Amino acid sequence: MVKFLEVLKPFCAVLPEISKPERKIQFREKVLWTAITLFIFLVCCQIPLFGIMSSDSADPFYWLRVIMASNRGTLMELGISPIVTSSLIMQLLAGAKIIDVGDTPKDRALFNGAQKLFGMIITIGQAIVYVMTGMYGDPSDIGLGICMLIMIQLFVAGLIVLLLDELLQKGYGLGSGISLFIATNICETIVWRAFSPATVNTGKGTEFEGAVIALFHLLATRTDKVRALREAFYRQNLPNLMNLTATILVFAIVIYFQGFRVDLPIKSSRYRGQYSSYPIKLFYTSNIPIILQSALVSNLYIISQMLAAKFSGNIFVNFLGTWADSGDGGPARSFPIGGICYYMSPPENFSHMIADPIHALIYIVFMLGSCAFFSKTWIDVSGSSAKDVAKQLKEQQMVMRGHREKSMIHELNRYIPTAAAFGGLCIGALSVMADLLGAIGSGTGILLAVTIIYQYFEIFVKEQSEMGGMGSLLF
Repeated sequence: MVKFLEVLKPFCAVLPEISKPERKIQFREKVLWTAITLFIFLVCCQIPLFGIMSSDSADPFYWLRVIMASNRGTLMELGISPIVTSSLIMQLLAGAKIIDVGDTPKDRALFNGAQKLFGMIITIGQAIVYVMTGMYGDPSDIGLGICMLIMIQLFVAGLIVLLLDELLQKGYGLGSGISLFIATNICETIVWRAFSPATVNTGKGTEFEGAVIALFHLLATRTDKVRALREAFYRQNLPNLMNLTATILVFAIVIYFQGFRVDLPIKSSRYRGQYSSYPIKLFYTSNIPIILQSALVSNLYIISQMLAAKFSGNIFVNFLGTWADSGDGGPARSFPIGGICYYMSPPENFSHMIADPIHALIYIVFMLGSCAFFSKTWIDVSGSSAKDVAKQLKEQQMVMRGHREKSMIHELNRYIPTAAAFGGLCIGALSVMADLLGAIGSGTGILLAVTIIYQYFEIFVKEQSEMGGMGSLLF
C-alpha cells in the first residue's frame, strides 16, 4: 500500500525551502533573525493591497483577526490562518492514524513538506474566496485583471509568512512564527488602545481613543475633575481605564497560574545516582485549547454571517444566528443578536449578564466544556499522552523512581489527563473572566499573548543557563 505522504513527495521536492543551519546559531544571532522576521511581518501589516476598493462595510472576519494575526485590507489579510489550518488538518489526520507518519527524520521532513504544500493550497483557496465574495468590492466592478492581481498579492504574502515561520522553526530564530505574530498582534492592539492619539467625535465633543491619553485630556479640559475621572474609567464604546486595569489583572493571574506544576521524580537507568524531575504543568497543553475553541467559534460565525446575508429570514439560518452591525463608533463589525451564535458569544459586561442570565450561563458552560474537551483530545493528537511521555523517557533511558514501565504509564495517567482537562477548564474560565471584565483585546487574545510571552521567557532563561550568565548571552 502506497503511503499518502509518498504520493506528495514529488510536489514537496519543488517547494521553496529553508535549509537547516549547519552550525549552532548563537543566541544574539537568533534574536537578530527574530527581530528581522518581526519587522517584515509588521511592514506587511501596514502595506495596503493594491487595487482594492475602499470598504467601510462590517468586517466578517472581525472575530478571527485575533488568532489569525491579520490586518484588514493589507498584505497580511490572511495572516497565519493558512499555517494554522494546514497544521491542524495534518495533526488531526496523523492523530486519527488516517495518514501514517514514521519516526525517522526523513518521514518528519516529508510530513512538514506536506503541511507546507497544504498551507500554500489553502492560501490560494482563501485568496480566491476573499476576492470572489466581494470583500474588496464587486468583482465585476473591479475587473478580472485587478482580481488576479489581488490574489497574487495575497498568495505571495501568504508564502512569505510560511517561509518566515519555517525560518524560526528550523532554529535560526526563537520560537515559531505563529506564536510571534499572534503575540505581536495582540500586544500592538493593547498598546494602541491604551495610548492611541487618534481622535473620535462621540457627540459630547472630541475624545482621544487611547485610554491613558483620554485620562489626561479629560482632566485638563473638564472643570469637574471627579466627573472627568469617572468618565476616564467608565466611558462607553471607547477604551477606558477599567478595561486597561482588567487587562493588567488578567496578565498577572495567568502568569501566576503558569507556575503551577507537579514534579515527578525520575532517575537514569544507565548512570546510577543521576536524579532529575519531569514537570507536569497545570497548563499542560499551553494555549492550544483556546486556539482550537476560537477557530471553531470564528468559523461558525463566518458560515452564519454568509448564510444570513444570502438567506435572511430562513428559519434554519436564523436558528444558527441573526446579526446586526455595530454603530458604536468603534471598528465596523457584525455581532450576533440571536440564534446559536449569540449564545456562543461573550456577554458585553456584567449588566448584560444580569439582563440575560441564560445567555451568560450557556456561554460559560460552553466555554469551559469546549476548552477542557479540546485540551484532553489534544494530548492524544500531539503525542503528549502518558504512553508517549513514558516512551520518550524510556528512549532517554530514564525511569520513574519506584516504577517499572507499565506502572510508569499508570502513574503518569494519574496526572497528565487531569492536568490537561483541568488546565483547559482554567484557561476557559480565565477567558470568560477577561471578557466579562472588559479586558482589551478579548480574553482569548490576552491568554494567547501571555502564554506565548511566557514561552519566550522560558527560552531566554534556558539559553541564559546554558551560556552561563547574561553578559555571555548577548555579547
